[in-house]
Amino acid sequence: MERDILEEMRRYGKFLENRGLNLSSHSGNMSVRRGNDLYIKRRGAMMGALKEQDIVKTGVDKDDSGVIIASTEVGVHRAIYQNTSALAVIHAHTPYAISLSLVREEIVPIDDEGKYHLRKVPILDIKESIGSKEVEKELPKVLQDYNAAVVKGHGTFAYGENLEEAYNWITVVESICKVIYLVENLGGDTVREGEW
Repeated sequence: MERDILEEMRRYGKFLENRGLNLSSHSGNMSVRRGNDLYIKRRGAMMGALKEQDIVKTGVDKDDSGVIIASTEVGVHRAIYQNTSALAVIHAHTPYAISLSLVREEIVPIDDEGKYHLRKVPILDIKESIGSKEVEKELPKVLQDYNAAVVKGHGTFAYGENLEEAYNWITVVESICKVIYLVENLGGDTVREGEW
């Protein structure tokens, strides 16, 4: 495996862990595309302590090598690469985004920073939300128009030219959701004047 891929995945795995962007230590996944190769986190590996054996090499197109130990979301990552310009994908079990996804149909930023980056965050309501064919089919369609989306009750998916950009979108979505949560719990109105 290319050393830079391992180091990059370790760095962003630690960032995700340290910021509390996954509900549990072993949850979430990330991948990097290099040509037709796909490097993805191993199923059950600790996001914040990735080792070389925790990164699985397989193909962007159907390729059974490594799939048995790859993340259960490997099909979703492949579909994103096949249908967008993504070169890196992160999926995190983001607590504020998951919470809002259970009570809203979409997430619209109310803070200026959030609105500067994203006009809205789509929420996909999918019956089987973890690694399913339906997620593989529906999520890439949404990501053609948005850098990030939330699968209801499951978490945020984001992509970019590299893991840094994908990580940025994960943090932007979670920040938007956290601001909405805090404002609502402080008794504020989350619909700004002149909107809706």
